[in-house]
Amino acid sequence: MLKLGIIGCGGIANGKHLPALKKIQEVEMVAFCDIIAERAEKAAREYGTKDARVYTDYQEMLAKEKLNVVHVLTPNISHAPISIAAMEAGCDVMCEKPMAKTYEMAKQMLEARDRTGRKLTIGYQNRFRQDSLFLKRACENGDLGEIYYAKAHALRRRAVPTWGVFLDEEAQGGGPLIDIGTHALDLTLWCMDNYKVKSVKGVVYKKLGDQTETGNAWGDWDPEKFTVEDSAFGFIIMENGATIVLESSWAINMLDTIEAATTLAGTKAGADMRDGLRMNSVQYGKQVVTKPDLSAGGVAFYDGASAAPEDLEARQWIDAVLNDKEPLVKPEQALVVTQILEAIYESARTGKTIEF
Repeated sequence: MLKLGIIGCGGIANGKHLPALKKIQEVEMVAFCDIIAERAEKAAREYGTKDARVYTDYQEMLAKEKLNVVHVLTPNISHAPISIAAMEAGCDVMCEKPMAKTYEMAKQMLEARDRTGRKLTIGYQNRFRQDSLFLKRACENGDLGEIYYAKAHALRRRAVPTWGVFLDEEAQGGGPLIDIGTHALDLTLWCMDNYKVKSVKGVVYKKLGDQTETGNAWGDWDPEKFTVEDSAFGFIIMENGATIVLESSWAINMLDTIEAATTLAGTKAGADMRDGLRMNSVQYGKQVVTKPDLSAGGVAFYDGASAAPEDLEARQWIDAVLNDKEPLVKPEQALVVTQILEAIYESARTGKTIEF
């Protein structure tokens, strides 16, 4: 039985981690920490053991509790210091995406992993979708051939998160690029199995953040608090010559929106996620598009729905801890994602191509 502590009891904790962990019999959530005590108390009541303790200081929690695993579910700026402290306290750590606010902070997390011998993983749950897992197997099997061009999609027309610190550049490090662009880039790099970057060129826009009567999905944002970009784009060249175009937005005047998705072009075939997972190739001299049936059904009254990605993510992570296996999301991979995101921001700021 693993004793698990939660640091950060906000939206991502309640929307993803806590419900998923509650389903795992080998886990006891015994400690909850949040700077807002009421949030930690509510989470403890709903998901904790009968004697679960509540804290507002994560250092106090780590000092007083004998924990096996800690989930770090806080704003980006605190991912690194909390994760490092938890590993130094002898805990294996699941940290929400992105790995850290900056590449340097992410490197410190990886160094702490190596120094302490603890396990570290990052919350990229989109890898655990059925379409993602199918596409990854196809790539590993060589079905696409050499993947030399890709697009990482994270485009929302009007879905700016107006709660928490999402609009605060100091706390988060950026806007849609670091928030949802990180998912699309992780998925793309993982499918390509290519983490060797040569150069990055980026542009960042804040064209709509000052507007009012926005039509936003979660209500109008406050222009005075909107301190991050509303869209950002990157052009990434890998050492082997492959190219990735990354597109991200919370607000953009486009109908062709798609999020947490990838498009891949290989020498044998291609794939995209625009209408379910679609694979395109040429067979017998004809252009062919195939769509795998990713349901597990087969009878009229049962659709065979697979487990939710967040449930698969939690299960795989806990299995890795219990059985001393490597987690699916390796911190070395997440480090490259953060490095590229930071390079896009730096390129946009300086107007220069960032060479690796």
